[in-house]
Amino acid sequence: MQTTASNIQYGNFVFRLLVIFAMMSSTAAASAPPMPGERLGGDTSIRSDHHSAFSLPAANMPLQRRLDFSVGNSFFRNPWVTAPSSTTARDGLGPLLNTNACQNCHIKDGRGHPPEPELANRVSMLVRLSIPPDSDGRDQELLRRLGNVPEPTYGLQLQDFAVTNLAPEGRVQVSYREQPVTLSDGAQVMLRQPTLTILDTNYGPLHPQVQLSARVAPPMIGLGLLAALDAAHIVAREDPNDADGDGISGRANRVWDLSGGLTVLGRFGWKAGQPSLPQQNAAAFVNDMGITSRLLPDEDCPVSAATCQASSGGAPELAAQIQEQVDFYTANLAVPVRRNIDDPKVQAGWNVFVDSGCAACHTPTWTTGNSFHEWLSQQTIHPFTDLLLHDMGPGLDDGRGEFLASGSEWRTPPLWGIGLTETVTGHTFFLHDGRARNLLEAILWHGGEADASQQAVRQLTADKREALLAFLNSL
Repeated sequence: MQTTASNIQYGNFVFRLLVIFAMMSSTAAASAPPMPGERLGGDTSIRSDHHSAFSLPAANMPLQRRLDFSVGNSFFRNPWVTAPSSTTARDGLGPLLNTNACQNCHIKDGRGHPPEPELANRVSMLVRLSIPPDSDGRDQELLRRLGNVPEPTYGLQLQDFAVTNLAPEGRVQVSYREQPVTLSDGAQVMLRQPTLTILDTNYGPLHPQVQLSARVAPPMIGLGLLAALDAAHIVAREDPNDADGDGISGRANRVWDLSGGLTVLGRFGWKAGQPSLPQQNAAAFVNDMGITSRLLPDEDCPVSAATCQASSGGAPELAAQIQEQVDFYTANLAVPVRRNIDDPKVQAGWNVFVDSGCAACHTPTWTTGNSFHEWLSQQTIHPFTDLLLHDMGPGLDDGRGEFLASGSEWRTPPLWGIGLTETVTGHTFFLHDGRARNLLEAILWHGGEADASQQAVRQLTADKREALLAFLNSL
């Protein structure tokens, strides 16, 4: 009888343990965030996985606006020419420039890349310039309005092309030093550290303290949705002093808004240095192609004022109506739907993504506010960004700040569409300067606030690492 009673007691104990474990598992499952579905851009999402997947209009855009989208596309895609020209709608190129068409950098509306021998397009990376501000505060107004102190001769950006009969500002050379990283299972990954050199400067020497930062063009998809996010909701996620102790201390950049004449939230560009799509586009026109606009009416070039004026197609060279069409186009490029969301490996990869802490900065889900384009309003979207600046550590420090951003701080880039990069652009170069040759290299460059996540990925088994990459490639 005693043995039987003991067995009964033991059986009840085991049963209670099983119930507790079941309850714990149920609670854990209930608290685990659900993986975002396939429509990353809400109702704007399009179903496409071919080479033009980043070039399609928002699915819910009214049909009567398709013509505006097409017109904006033509000015974004087709080359601009020097003035004077019979093509008056798209003249005014130069005199100094990086390219003659937006699509040359944003390849098929996707990501640019550093100059690589195996890739035909070699103009989709540019180099930003600046010098340290004076210690006596004389440069404070420049910092407030430009975010930097321009290099005295060459301004804020090196133009490595020029119109006929003029010399470009210089030539960019990129070299790499490879460094190995060993993962916990013994696998080795080679990371390449870039070094920039400016050669053949044609208008005088660079300042001895010049700051250089290479930038590849980011993808164009979903920008109108990011513009429609409520600024207060973005700012609410700031934690500059890491008050919650999670090691993440994101903060918003505050930048100069040309149209309003005041400092506002920055949300576009690698360091969130632009407040709006119109200003982002106007800056690209004048800096990349030497085309002035109402927002930015002055050329930035070291050649004579007479030469700059002679190259002008009018003041401004970019007509307001044309910029509106380009702004419309860039606001309405749709985000493709996700792929393979029912694949068990992709679903496992989502858990790895969350468990590794990646979602702390790459915020999966937002709801847009009220947009000027009503079809972009009140959309539940999954861009995987918080649009905040984060310190990414010394490995990614370019030594060049921008407004409030330090050299090591970068805006969290959106991840939507990242799995279609190779399909659209023919390459898999990532990060602000394209140093990473694949997604794993990009992850392993993460440091600073993201160091714990990077270390977590280094400790993954090969199966979990593959699952994480499968999840990212599903986006």
